[in-house]
Amino acid sequence: MADLSINFAGIKSPNPFWLASAPPTNSGYQVQRAFEAGWGGAVWKTLGDPIINVSSRFAAVSFNGQRVAGFNNIELITDRPLDVNLKEIEETKKKFPDRALIASLMVEPKQEKWHEIVKKVEAVGVDGLELNFGCPHGMAERGMGSASGQVPDLVEKQTFWAKEVANTPVIVKLTPNITDITVTAEAAVRGGADAVSMINTINSLAGVDLDSWNTIPHVGGKGAHGGYCGPAVKPIALNMVGECARNQRISVPISGMGGVSNWQNAVEFMLMGATGVQICTAAMHHGFRIVEDMIDGLNNYLDEKGIANVMDLVGKSVPNYSDWGNLDLNYKIVARINQDTCINCNKCHIACEDTSHQCIDMLKDTSGKSYLKVREEDCVGCNLCSIVCPVEDAITMVELPHEQPPMTWNERQTALGLLKQSEVDTVK
Repeated sequence: MADLSINFAGIKSPNPFWLASAPPTNSGYQVQRAFEAGWGGAVWKTLGDPIINVSSRFAAVSFNGQRVAGFNNIELITDRPLDVNLKEIEETKKKFPDRALIASLMVEPKQEKWHEIVKKVEAVGVDGLELNFGCPHGMAERGMGSASGQVPDLVEKQTFWAKEVANTPVIVKLTPNITDITVTAEAAVRGGADAVSMINTINSLAGVDLDSWNTIPHVGGKGAHGGYCGPAVKPIALNMVGECARNQRISVPISGMGGVSNWQNAVEFMLMGATGVQICTAAMHHGFRIVEDMIDGLNNYLDEKGIANVMDLVGKSVPNYSDWGNLDLNYKIVARINQDTCINCNKCHIACEDTSHQCIDMLKDTSGKSYLKVREEDCVGCNLCSIVCPVEDAITMVELPHEQPPMTWNERQTALGLLKQSEVDTVK
């Protein structure tokens, strides 16, 4: 059995699976149930001045038969008194001393406010603090959450204020509702952050009811934008984790989240630079016991790979993640159709003929039986046919030998003298 324990910015956890700050971590009862199920850590639902939540606050987007492909919420931070939360945090930590227990915090961008809440939560024995600069709705309208997280100077300043009095590691949770998340991640590092976590939820509207014309969800006929999460956001989150992991100015551990639904997703995030992952929507959809499959699956994967410690996964794919200008323009793959498994549904032909490069021909053999064949000289290796094919491995993408030496766009432009000096420096 591989060692699944992680050390995240000095915070130890028996495995990399943490519950994210959200409805599943709203109370001691819930977090203790999660720890009993096997979760390695939990980030308590965000603490601050208690608010009043609305009724009708969740919505989901289902796609092609999959329930909760995406999840939308307009819920805010804790609606319970701070002293009640602190009492339950202290009790939970005493019952589960080996689990990572992190307090998520959100207060006004004032130094004294940050000092006050940091001291209070650290007094009950938390292992770390997560500063919530990501919530895109409700709190943002009050100058907190993503309203702070979209301003690098505020991210840096508030991180610094928390660090002034903090004795435990400070994690900064970043908003994805920004053009370049590395800018705010760098600001967090300048402010002294021990780690960053990403992504928080994405601005969204789940839908509109075609009969009533109300938004989904609605509160008495009125709607508002909410935060989007779940499997649908995983590609966005994975990119942002990778962008931060390959940025040398962001030299702190990353806690990855955004659509993590199984052990395979967790491995992807860790390969792209996350030391551990946080999970919310999958737990809300299937319950806390999903962590058992995640632990078993990760164990088996590491054993099959001959990897002794899960920390050895962290960042292994980051060197492969680059800019478009560094990709080999002379690399060539083509599609090939396996006639033994092809069911002649013609989806590949239709997709290629209508929306790609018209290189799949419909032919007949000597017996008059129809079959499909790729004209490899015209195939650009776009992958579309293999993506739309409903039969596993009926279409494979095959790498062809290099006819010319590897050459990137940046190399080509440099050779032609077309890159500006600033671009040349960036390439180097």
